[in-house]
Amino acid sequence: MSSILPFVDPEEIGLSAARLGRIRTAMEKHISANRLAGGLGLIARRGRIGYFENYGEFPLDSIARIYSMTKAVTGVAALMLFEEGAFALADPIAKFLPEFGRMQVAVEAPDATGKMVLTGTVPAERPITVLDVMRHTAGFNYAGPHDEKGELLYPQRGLQMMATSLPAAEFTKRLSEIPLVRQPGTAWDYGFGTDVLGRIVEVISGQTLEEFFNERILQPLHMRETGFHVPEEKWDRIAPIYQPTQDGTIRLMAGAIQDACRRSPVMFFGGGGLMSTALDYVRFTQMLLNGGEFGGVRLLSRMTVELMHSDLLGAIPSVSPLLAPGHGFGITVAINKGPAHSATLPAPGQYRWGGAAGTAWWVDPREEMIGIFFMQTLLDLAKRSEFMQLAYQAIVD
Repeated sequence: MSSILPFVDPEEIGLSAARLGRIRTAMEKHISANRLAGGLGLIARRGRIGYFENYGEFPLDSIARIYSMTKAVTGVAALMLFEEGAFALADPIAKFLPEFGRMQVAVEAPDATGKMVLTGTVPAERPITVLDVMRHTAGFNYAGPHDEKGELLYPQRGLQMMATSLPAAEFTKRLSEIPLVRQPGTAWDYGFGTDVLGRIVEVISGQTLEEFFNERILQPLHMRETGFHVPEEKWDRIAPIYQPTQDGTIRLMAGAIQDACRRSPVMFFGGGGLMSTALDYVRFTQMLLNGGEFGGVRLLSRMTVELMHSDLLGAIPSVSPLLAPGHGFGITVAINKGPAHSATLPAPGQYRWGGAAGTAWWVDPREEMIGIFFMQTLLDLAKRSEFMQLAYQAIVD
C-alpha cells in the first residue's frame, strides 16, 4: 500500500493516541455483539495521516462499495466543465437533456384509507437547473411520486438505484417521463439528481462518465483502485456486504449485490457507482482540502472548491432526514453550520457525505482534517457518526 500522504505518529499532528484508542474499543464492541463484521478508519491532519486502523474482518487494502461517496467525484467532474465555460449553474438541464424540457409535477392526496395517491399533474413552474441537480433541489427523490393506486412509481419503472441495467441515456429518458415529486427549487430532497448530473457530464464531454473520471480525475490523482467495477485480479479484496436484521445484528447478504461490482455496469451511476479504497479516496479529499490541487496536479481552482462547499440552499427547506439538522448543502456535499446549529463537535465549515453501506468522509478546513470511515452494512449510518465523534475528541492541539 502506498500514499502520497506521509504516515506519522498522531501526536505530530495534534491527535492523542490514547484518545484515538477509543475508536477501536467502540468498534470491537459492535463486532463482539455481531452488529459489525469489520471496518476501517483513516484520519489525516495537516497533510499527514496520523491514524489508519482496521477492525474485525476488514483488511486495510479492502475495496469497498462507496455508493453515494461517488457523488462528490461527479460534482468535481461537473465543476471542471463549469470552469471551462461549458455551462452556467442557472442553465436549464434541458439545454443538455431535452427530455427534461416540459416536466410535470405530481399532485397527490390521501384516499379513503389515508394512502397517498396521484390525483393529477401540473406543469413545473420553472425549469430544472444544473444547480438543482447539484444540490438535490430538482424535485426528484429515490422513490418518486405515487400512482393512482398508491404505488411508488420509480420502483415500478425499473429506476431503483444500482439495480438497473439501463444505459444512461435511457435512464434519464425514463426519469423525465415520470412527474416530479415537487416543484423545482422548493425543497432539498435526496434523489437521482447526481445521476442526471453525471449524464450531463457525458453529453458535454462526449465521454462516458467512466472515461471522464479515469482521464480527468482518477489517473491524475493516482487513484488506481477506484472505478465502477473491480478487475478479476483484485476480487479477493472486495469487502463482503451485510444487512441489518430486526434484532440489531447483521447477516451476510446473498445474491447479485455481492458480485455486481465484478463486471462493468451498463450505466455509470454518478450518484453511487464507484468502488474504492481508503488510501485512494484520501487523495481525492486531500485535493479538496488543498483547494483543488494534490500531488502537483490541479483539478479545480480554490474559488471553485469554495463554491462547492458553500451553503447554496439559502432558505430552501429540507424534506429528508438525510440532511442532518444544522447542515446546509453545497454542490454534492453537506456543510456543517457548527455546534450551535448541529449539536456536533465540528466547527462551522466542515463538509462531508457518505454512502448507503455505512461509509463516510469529511473535510474540515479549519482543523486541516480529513476523516474516512469504511464498513459494508446497508443503511447502517450510526457508526460513521460515532467514528467522527471519536475522531474529533482526539484533537488536543
